[in-house]
Amino acid sequence: MTNSDTIILLVDDEADILEFLGYNLAKEGYQIIKASTGLFAIELARQHKPHLIILDIMMPGLDGIETCSQLRLIPELQNTLIVFLTARGEDYSQVAGFDAGADDYVMKPIKPKVFVSRIKALLKRFSSIPEISGNLMTREFFIDVDRYLVIKNDEEIVLARKEFEILQLLVSRPNKVFTREEIFNQVWGEDVIVGDRTIDVHIRRIREKVRTGHIKTIKSVGYKYNEE
Repeated sequence: MTNSDTIILLVDDEADILEFLGYNLAKEGYQIIKASTGLFAIELARQHKPHLIILDIMMPGLDGIETCSQLRLIPELQNTLIVFLTARGEDYSQVAGFDAGADDYVMKPIKPKVFVSRIKALLKRFSSIPEISGNLMTREFFIDVDRYLVIKNDEEIVLARKEFEILQLLVSRPNKVFTREEIFNQVWGEDVIVGDRTIDVHIRRIREKVRTGHIKTIKSVGYKYNEE
C-alpha cells in the first residue's frame, strides 16, 4: 500500500489544527479528509473507510472518546487505526481512550517531522502480522484471520485491531511467555513508543470480550496464553 492509496481522516474542532495536520500529511502523498465534529467524522468514516483516523479528544458535543466508541461499533472499520491527538497526559484519559478502542496517542504539541514519522510508523502496522498466518484454534475459541473475528461457542466476537493482533500473537505460541517488548515490537512496531498501561488495558479488554482465563500475567515480564 502506497501513501497515495492511504486515506487519513483528521478530526478536530480547531481549524488551524486541521490545517496543520492536513498540510504535513498531504505533503507525504496521503489522501486527507477532515471533520470538525464527532458526528461528521462518523459519517465520513462510513463513507470513505479510512485506514487511519486521527481524533482529538476534547471536542464539543460528541467528544473523542465517545466518537471512538461509536466508530468501533461499525464492522467495516474494525481494521481502521484510531489515534488520539491530545494535550491531556493524565492516566485516566489515556485509559479511557484505550477502553474506547484507540490504538495509540499522539501528544500536543508535536513538531511536524516527528508527527509525520510517528504516523508513518503506525501505518506500517496497518497490514496483518506477517510472521503469523492462517487461522488458529484453541480449546476455547477459533481465530478467523481473514475476517478478523474470534468465534467462541458459535458466537462471533469482534475485537479492536490491536486486541486481535495481541491475542493472535499469544495464541500462535501457546505457553510461551511473550515479554512486553516482544509484544510492543510485534503489534505496534519498533518505532512506536507506548506505555506499559497501553498493553495492560488491551489485555484486560481481550479477557473481558473473549471471556477467557487462559491469558496469564507473568509479573514484571509479560503475558502468555496457557492452553493447559
